[in-house]
Amino acid sequence: MPTSSRSSSAIRKGGAQTAAGETASRNDGHPLVGQRGREIQAFGSITRIPIGLSEKVCKASVAALNQVLADTMTLRDLYKKHHWQVSGHTFYSLHLLFDKHYEEQAELVDSVAERIQLLGGLAIAMAADVAELTKIERPPKGREEVPVQISRLLEAHEHIITESREFAKKASDAGDEGTNDLLISDVVRGNELQAWFVAEHLVDTPSVRAD
Repeated sequence: MPTSSRSSSAIRKGGAQTAAGETASRNDGHPLVGQRGREIQAFGSITRIPIGLSEKVCKASVAALNQVLADTMTLRDLYKKHHWQVSGHTFYSLHLLFDKHYEEQAELVDSVAERIQLLGGLAIAMAADVAELTKIERPPKGREEVPVQISRLLEAHEHIITESREFAKKASDAGDEGTNDLLISDVVRGNELQAWFVAEHLVDTPSVRAD
């Protein structure tokens, strides 16, 4: 058989022709691990997406949203920490409430991150980067009393609500109504509702006999 025929036959059978004319088996399903490469977009840069907003406006909104995102991720994790570590006679109700609020904050995280990507930016993602950017006070690793846990949550809520209102106004003034809507409709209103539910646990009222 001519050489060209042997090569064609080997290829048709899914083999690779060796220098000696023998067919070597292929393993195209082998995972290519350990790969590294250049960044295809630098953090802080903007990829132009045709949404009717200038790069300057998108960049400002992305920076603001990344701050809200870092603080929201911190609050989300603070809820999970307290969900695990809450104690005392209100354990059951707070254990459930904290986990419910954790799930709601997780949804906010995704909404804010997607808005950042939609604007052509990059959402902050890794825990170490969040820790550098967040403005919410870091709690100790150990367990704290319930009133302290709740106070930390309320302070975090108020911080996010305040900064989100400020960022929303700036976005609206710049013509970025999508970012304004997200911050007011989802972030502010969601945090206001959670703050109300949590704050009521710090009202010092009699639990059995009225004064």
